[in-house]
Amino acid sequence: MKSKNKFLAGMAHTHDAELFAAMCKALGHPARVMIIHYLKKIDRCLCGDIVELLPLAQSTVSQHLKCLKDAGFIKGEVEGPKTCYCLDESMLEKFILMVDALNKSPQI
Repeated sequence: MKSKNKFLAGMAHTHDAELFAAMCKALGHPARVMIIHYLKKIDRCLCGDIVELLPLAQSTVSQHLKCLKDAGFIKGEVEGPKTCYCLDESMLEKFILMVDALNKSPQI
């Protein structure tokens, strides 16, 4: 029982665990990983630029962007009839820290 308590003491708060799970789920599709990689490289772009990058319909790309936005990875600003997307660097850093913490969590 003592090792179980040690393990639980090393876990993040429930909110952090839920956020981490949601972020992992958002990265669970290759198209979304490609979008994150693309935005990291170019800083910001319009939805149409991402549609041109991926072999997917505009509506499908929009669904992927919504998933990434809901998970906090990206932000979108409406610019007239278009939306410009950029990576939320602080959320990406938070995700990296959570992965690192998972790697350093105590073994049972």
